[in-house]
Amino acid sequence: MARRRRRMNAVEELLAVLDLKDLGEDRFLGESPRFGWQRIFGGQVIAQSLVAATRTVASSRPPHSLNCYFLLGGDPQVPVTFVVERIRDGGSFSTRRVTASQHDRPIFTLSASFHVDEEGLEHQIAMPEVPPPEALPDEREFAALVEAHADEPIKRYWRRPRPLVLIPTDMTRYLGGPVTDPRQYFWVRTSAPLPDDPLLHRIVLAYLSDLTLLDTSLVVHGLSVFDPRLQVASLDHAMWFHRQARVDDWILYVQESPSGSGSRGFTRGSLFSRDGILIASVAQEGLIRRRR
Repeated sequence: MARRRRRMNAVEELLAVLDLKDLGEDRFLGESPRFGWQRIFGGQVIAQSLVAATRTVASSRPPHSLNCYFLLGGDPQVPVTFVVERIRDGGSFSTRRVTASQHDRPIFTLSASFHVDEEGLEHQIAMPEVPPPEALPDEREFAALVEAHADEPIKRYWRRPRPLVLIPTDMTRYLGGPVTDPRQYFWVRTSAPLPDDPLLHRIVLAYLSDLTLLDTSLVVHGLSVFDPRLQVASLDHAMWFHRQARVDDWILYVQESPSGSGSRGFTRGSLFSRDGILIASVAQEGLIRRRR
């Protein structure tokens, strides 16, 4: 009797999505998971583009920064082609530019810089004081809160299988209470262990860096990215990797939106390991337009 193939869990599916097909001549092909989403998740195309870039750089040079522009919404039913340009290889830095395309049109561009590991001066900001993940409702308890109090679009989002576990440090919003400060803190990690490859952990960190940034620009207005009265889309995204950490252990994602104006919202993020080490910094601006 033939054995039934074991169904992959959400983390295994993510790793499969990040394993791009090499087409030769610095060209790669990527697929999307079949979750029924209308657009490709921004973190996915960021991470896939970073995978493509790293395939052309020596392993002794991990990525230290990236800057991206979202040009068109990606179709999850259509493969994405990634073309890498080798901009520069210097004595200690390498630079790559990646263009992601569908239907012969660019949908996304990424520029990434890679740097050999060096020793130097060290300092960092302090991590905010928040409850540890063990003191907060676990994933099942949080899902129950969402089911009981959230609007239907938010419920549908949290029902989907995801490779990440998220636990907000403040449940006020999910209990229907007002939010007066444009900040969100939440603990996040992968829902299953990852291989030990440090580069893979950095790529998955880039994947999760796109989570809830636009939402942080909306929370103070009592709105969410699922509101049908709004047209919401990421415009650009920047990230700096400071230190190495495991993404299958808890990471605190601190997000704040200093400004919203001109139908755009701007959000900054800091990612800390659970022992307070600053791992990475993020900045993103997004379109937030009221539909007429």
